[in-house]
Amino acid sequence: MDQDIAQRIREAFLAGSKDTLVERMGITIVEASPQRVVGTMPVAGNTQPYGLLHGGASCVLAETLGSLGSALHAGVDRFTVGIEISATHHRAASAGLVTGVATRLHGGRTISTYEIVISDDRGRRVCTARLTCLLSDRIPSQGTAPATATSPPPTTPGAA
Repeated sequence: MDQDIAQRIREAFLAGSKDTLVERMGITIVEASPQRVVGTMPVAGNTQPYGLLHGGASCVLAETLGSLGSALHAGVDRFTVGIEISATHHRAASAGLVTGVATRLHGGRTISTYEIVISDDRGRRVCTARLTCLLSDRIPSQGTAPATATSPPPTTPGAA
């Protein structure tokens, strides 16, 4: 993928994340390519009543990273939506940052699948998730068109 196109997609993703769940969860993208996306999220503010990282927060991080990877794989003028996510929670995290690494397992014309490994500050695996995204040339039902025909595709973290 052309570096300029990849940069435009990353910038559109970040701009489109303003005032969304991605921003509210404190997710930061550290690295992004079609093959691998890395991001972090604070545990603080994303906990369940026992003060531990909420499993749903791990799923939001996983879907965010996988969706961005899928958008980078799909390319400009295509759309990507999460259609299935599964997660296994291995251990609790109660402080610091968790880091997610999304690695592409399959990248086809209509489907992409990513494995997302989420680890705590000590490098211990907290969660393993798998996300499958649908890639389309059409705007998904009830979706909105990009600002221009050359805008990067929107992603919809949390759509699955």
